[in-house]
Amino acid sequence: MTNRRTLFAIAALGLLVFGIVLTTLGSVLPSIIERFGIGKTAAGSLFLLNTFGIVIGSAVCGPIVDRNGYKEMLLLATALIIIGLEGIAFAPSMTWLRIALLLTGFGGGIMNGGANALVADISADGPTAELSKLHVFFGIGAVGVPFALGTLLGVFSYQTIIAAIGALCAVPLAFIAVTPFPTPKHAQAFPLAAAKGLLRDTVLLAFGAMAFLESGMEITVGGWTASFFKEELQITDQRALVYLSLYWCGMVIGRVALSALVRRLSGARIIFGCIGVAIAGAFLLITTHNPSLAALGVFLIGLGFSATFPVILGFVAERYPILSGTAFSAIMLMALTGGMLFPYAAGVLGAAYGLRGSFLIVPTALVLLGALLGITNTRLASVLQKDEPVSS
Repeated sequence: MTNRRTLFAIAALGLLVFGIVLTTLGSVLPSIIERFGIGKTAAGSLFLLNTFGIVIGSAVCGPIVDRNGYKEMLLLATALIIIGLEGIAFAPSMTWLRIALLLTGFGGGIMNGGANALVADISADGPTAELSKLHVFFGIGAVGVPFALGTLLGVFSYQTIIAAIGALCAVPLAFIAVTPFPTPKHAQAFPLAAAKGLLRDTVLLAFGAMAFLESGMEITVGGWTASFFKEELQITDQRALVYLSLYWCGMVIGRVALSALVRRLSGARIIFGCIGVAIAGAFLLITTHNPSLAALGVFLIGLGFSATFPVILGFVAERYPILSGTAFSAIMLMALTGGMLFPYAAGVLGAAYGLRGSFLIVPTALVLLGALLGITNTRLASVLQKDEPVSS
């Protein structure tokens, strides 16, 4: 096998690119609304389309990498992301913008599933710790887009900045092209019956329900925060993007700390603590009219969201080692269904009640996430200790 550090570096670059994919639309949304003259409902439909592409990419990625390996899929994903980002930058009409968002989402879904499954396969110190480190790079990519726009928008147009970010994605494309990857896990015959059995596993479904809520919240906050600051707090576009970057900074800091915490505390306890932090941040954001306090709220939300995905994916990797790619696809499919529906619902509610009212989606979903974790806590805690891994 190629050196694990090299493969981890490629996966890290891949998740960094996925962070770019997931935050680009939310970062440029105020400019898109102004440029094309669309309302909140139409803007919400763009999130629906972008996340639909991610859902489809996530669904096809897992079984293919389990059967055929990672290299070709990751190359395809990176190429589609580059094309999509350039399309977002230079789309002459809403039709072309929608096509670009669909392509970017499809490539991002493949990249997300492939990078996570690759790290789970090569983990030497346990998948949860390794995935926590990996997801730091997602946060770096996610911070980069709003930060670049927030600092450079006065000098360059958003089209130029997004086009430059797309061009930089050629770096991971070159890395993937020259690196040998592990051989496929099921090069001779894919265990179809075992893959179908995953969909009847109540533990996997519980993980998926939690990921559904988490992804919905993450994409909603990432997508609508810049618009929230602009409309509810009368903040300029540039400052709103800097405040949005605080959300992703909180997530990065939380995931850096998580790689150490998972060695001392149970995953369920960590998630419960993070839910409390996120609820505090959500209520601060929704209730305050002070931009500085709202910025603190956004940071706390990002910090509170940091643990759920790495911990869940770590559980999944431990339980389904032979079908990790397929299991991750199932989780991502359920997660991104939430990521597709929640931001659209926020746009519809925002058009009717304002974005402050629509952001009540976040604490509501956090309470549901905590309730689901509480109900299933005993079962989830026993997964790694008592249950046999589902491997065939």
